[in-house]
Amino acid sequence: MASKKQILLNAFNMNCVGHINHGLWTHPRDRSGEYNTIEHWTDIARTLERGLFDGLFIADIVGVYDIYQGNVDTTLRESIQLPVNDPLLLVSAMAAVTQNLGFGVTVNLTYEQPYLLARRFSTLDHLTRGRIGWNIVTGYLDSAARAMGLSAQTAHDERYDRADECLEVLYKLWEGSWEDGAVRRDKAARVFADSARVHKVQHEGRYYKVDGYHLSEPSPQRTPVLFQAGSSGRGQRFAGRHAECVFISPPNKEAARKSVQSLREQLVQAGRHPDDVKVFVGAAVVTGATHKEAQEKYADYRQYASREAGLAHFSASVGIDYAGYDLDAPIEYGKTNAIESAARTAEQHGWTRRRLLELFELGGRYPAIVGDPSEVADTLQSWVDETGVDGFNLSRTVVPESYEDFVDLIVPELQQRGVYKTEYAQGSLRRKLFDESDRLPDRHFAARYRRQAVAGTPDRPMP
Repeated sequence: MASKKQILLNAFNMNCVGHINHGLWTHPRDRSGEYNTIEHWTDIARTLERGLFDGLFIADIVGVYDIYQGNVDTTLRESIQLPVNDPLLLVSAMAAVTQNLGFGVTVNLTYEQPYLLARRFSTLDHLTRGRIGWNIVTGYLDSAARAMGLSAQTAHDERYDRADECLEVLYKLWEGSWEDGAVRRDKAARVFADSARVHKVQHEGRYYKVDGYHLSEPSPQRTPVLFQAGSSGRGQRFAGRHAECVFISPPNKEAARKSVQSLREQLVQAGRHPDDVKVFVGAAVVTGATHKEAQEKYADYRQYASREAGLAHFSASVGIDYAGYDLDAPIEYGKTNAIESAARTAEQHGWTRRRLLELFELGGRYPAIVGDPSEVADTLQSWVDETGVDGFNLSRTVVPESYEDFVDLIVPELQQRGVYKTEYAQGSLRRKLFDESDRLPDRHFAARYRRQAVAGTPDRPMP
């Protein structure tokens, strides 16, 4: 019997035309080309909140996909995440037309300084009343490194070493610079903030040096909800220390189950609870009121999807130019500096160019879940029950109808089964997801940088 575990849902999107399921921007009903208008995003946000989605997960890249055929021709022709606009600037507009929808925004910390990044997230946490999350990425594109003035991408594991230190600095700013109670807003006494409770952060490490006060007063969550998507060994160790939500994209249920089990073990080793992280798996859903309607819609979508664009995207993900191989030739999966887990999965399955083109039937790397509401709900529940994941990152197909179809058809089915909420919980994004506090729990690594509310000198540094 299927469990009654409540399913979490994020919409997976990106501030661009072609995100995951490539080529569908050419469908007559698709409006992805309107990505550069506010109305496009506010309409999506309203739809997602109507469906009680937990969040909108916004991906991002720095750099371009130039591995396939050694150029960006296919990338530009098919708009494979190019052009791509800044994801953070979307949030305020969408937050203004919603009250509960969360926002998980991707920012590559390799090319950011933590001092100003801390202020940007604190600002968004204030403006959304505690609905902001950060998807932490370290990057994997050499094109990004070159564009940012480096000769090549930093080695995979060192990127995570840098990320660990970056998070340490950010925790000092978010959690330790301003004590609770530092902001008084006392007009009669002419005291806005108590200087004895605001502290300078002084950090000097291998990658970062900071000497200053956090520029923002404490926001509802202080630290944004922390998302992460690394599935390599080093990535999972990073997640075990920092992450609250992890995004995985396994090829099958067995791989997903092993990934979830390994992650939970990393959490325990880091002194946290095994359920301190919510795990989301990537999925694409095509549905209709009946089985026949769903199959017809899927067949219609396939006519517009671009398998080659999906292959070009995957080439960049693993750092291998598949265009240089015959359809059935074995691929040399050597050591690359791209997405380590994606390359490992491709090598383990012996994926050839032909096999990958078959997998990318809908233009992307996620196998499509196709069926009427009951069939789709059965599949979603089976993934939760058999793998231990907590929910799904739903990639878009034809916009906006893929979101509307899910909200109008699948959500009521899940609610009827008792596995999806019928109303939002109150509070911040963190409280909605974990039903605990707006702030990170004391067992999280960040807690060591908090201060007790005690009087001290105004310039007492945060070590």
